[in-house]
Amino acid sequence: MSLISLAGELTENGHRLIQRVYYEDTDFSGVVYHARYLHFMERARTDFLRLLGVEQATLAIEGDSEGLVFVVHRMEIDFKLPARMDDILTITTVTEKAGGAKMVLLQEIRRGEQLLTASKVIIAVINGQGRPRRLPEALAYKFHHAKESAGQPGTSSTNTV
Repeated sequence: MSLISLAGELTENGHRLIQRVYYEDTDFSGVVYHARYLHFMERARTDFLRLLGVEQATLAIEGDSEGLVFVVHRMEIDFKLPARMDDILTITTVTEKAGGAKMVLLQEIRRGEQLLTASKVIIAVINGQGRPRRLPEALAYKFHHAKESAGQPGTSSTNTV
């Protein structure tokens, strides 16, 4: 039996996560409720960080004297086609920019080859007091070179079944 990563996988350009649509994700018409796409994308961004070896709780408390927190500042979403119960979705995340006090991530949700949603997520980098702060260069490098981070801390077998 092969191991399947619960956190998805790092790709050449970023991250890929596979998710199934459950009954709880749908509305009365049987299609995915529009706000649930945000959940799928948040899981993918969180698992992307996890596989890069980034522990958000540790950054917030122990990152340095300032602390470091990621918050969604802006999100643009184009809904193309609906997902339905039992669909298998692929959520991809690609880093467009990581530096200064923000990151720009591009995310898509697909069912097979069909594009269901496309989004641009602008992430603000703030300190523990909620003020903008610079993303450390080493962390920015990880976002731009995701595939190189494979096998580093955060990619252990504890993320597999």
